[in-house]
Amino acid sequence: MINTDITALLWLMPLAYALALIPALAGIGEQRAWRIAKGSAAAVLGLALSVLAAAAWQAGAGHGGIDAPGLAMACLIGLLSWVILRFSHRYLQGEPGQHGYIAAMLFTLASVSVVCITDHLGVLALAWLFSSLGLHRLLMFYADRPVACVVAHKKFLASRLADLSLALALGLIYAEAGTLSMQGIAAHVAASASLAPGMHAAMALVALAVIFKSAQLPVHGWLIQVMEAPTPVSALLHAGVVNLGGLVLIRLAALLSAAPVAQAMLVVVGSLTAVLAGLVMMTRISIKVRLAWSTCAQMGFMLLECGLGLYELAMLHLLAHSLYKAYAFLTAGEAVMDTRRRQLFPDSAADSPLRLLAGRLAAAPLAMAAVWLSTVAWQAVSPHAQVPAIVVLIIGLGLAPLLWQNTPSRMLRGVLAVLLLAQLYVGWHLAFSALLTLPGSQVAAPLVAWVAVCFALLYGVQAWLLAFPGGRLSVALYPWAYAGFYLDERFTRLTFRIWPVQLPHRAPNPFPIVTGEQA
Repeated sequence: MINTDITALLWLMPLAYALALIPALAGIGEQRAWRIAKGSAAAVLGLALSVLAAAAWQAGAGHGGIDAPGLAMACLIGLLSWVILRFSHRYLQGEPGQHGYIAAMLFTLASVSVVCITDHLGVLALAWLFSSLGLHRLLMFYADRPVACVVAHKKFLASRLADLSLALALGLIYAEAGTLSMQGIAAHVAASASLAPGMHAAMALVALAVIFKSAQLPVHGWLIQVMEAPTPVSALLHAGVVNLGGLVLIRLAALLSAAPVAQAMLVVVGSLTAVLAGLVMMTRISIKVRLAWSTCAQMGFMLLECGLGLYELAMLHLLAHSLYKAYAFLTAGEAVMDTRRRQLFPDSAADSPLRLLAGRLAAAPLAMAAVWLSTVAWQAVSPHAQVPAIVVLIIGLGLAPLLWQNTPSRMLRGVLAVLLLAQLYVGWHLAFSALLTLPGSQVAAPLVAWVAVCFALLYGVQAWLLAFPGGRLSVALYPWAYAGFYLDERFTRLTFRIWPVQLPHRAPNPFPIVTGEQA
């Protein structure tokens, strides 16, 4: 972990948030409460950057033991809190209940920052629980809206299932390793020839908890339906809370890399979620709903990356996705304006469907070749620039849509963008590999093949549907994709039979088929 003096500084982050929420709870003037909250966020951001600079100096001086994932995530949370609180102040002008919003936001930020910096799994689990409870209050900001109540209830149930799984996992880990320190657990794994059955079961439960917390299918419905919450709450949820599971897996990499059952769970669930959510996203028109389905898919990508032992890629994915989603939600209104502009000024006439399909299918190997050539070029500078073949496929398919252009000038810009992004990825891959120093992972070949097939299938189906939007496949698939493959409905019926939702007094029931006696 980070040296003692820096650790003490990091613990000032949740303390600053906690102290700033006291005036809001005391009911001081709204504008003063906002100034204190924004001031605490600015102080936390400055603190995080100072710790980052000090850690970089220590690393340059040859001092090891830096918790790079936690420090990177702490800096991210500091930046997000500063941006989101400033945005919230403008966004909520004139709204009642601002004191409660400030307190809940600061409480959630304090809890999330503890998750990022603690080395103790018990403290992490408790802070993760508190962050969920704080987010619940934010989701219920408009408590008189029935949809908000239903969504918050669904998230509450999924999170409690995750907390139960994590509590059982911690009991098994402590029984086997005698400690809940992540450093101690890593040392226990390194000293063991093989993991005991209890540790395998514990890591499977941790994977299950992360699946629940990361809104993977079929418990994803709450993430898609949180649009009743204020926009800055959606930004915090998608950028700084729902992806905490990826950070937990990265910090438990030593244990996860020795637990093939947990790896298989993450790969299978993550890949299926990514494929299905990617297809559903194509049927959505609302900007915020598309972003929500995109988050669901991206969390699936991140979990399967952890399951494959691609921790460097998962960490890069986590940080990049957080920054992008915070920006996307806070500028959702501008995205609507841009979409309307494109509708008013469409591109030139498209080619025939077969030529479009052929061009999009040909873009995939070209993009993968660009990524592979970039790794070869980097190896001339750094022999450590080794990128697995599955990563070349994943990154190549992700960059291939940049080559979906219908004019030579745009094609040239697309090629240059692919080459530039490939260089950036390889460079960041090397940087994160040096910072994380995580253990290697031997993943079963069938899991790698499964991921390759899933990604290739998703790419091919999307290319086909875009080329033939009125074809037989599109007509047959659209009702299922539009309905989210009916997974959320089935989960909602089951959970609401066990624990029905309490709607606001005299409010109409928005889901009569899944609540009350009709469920």
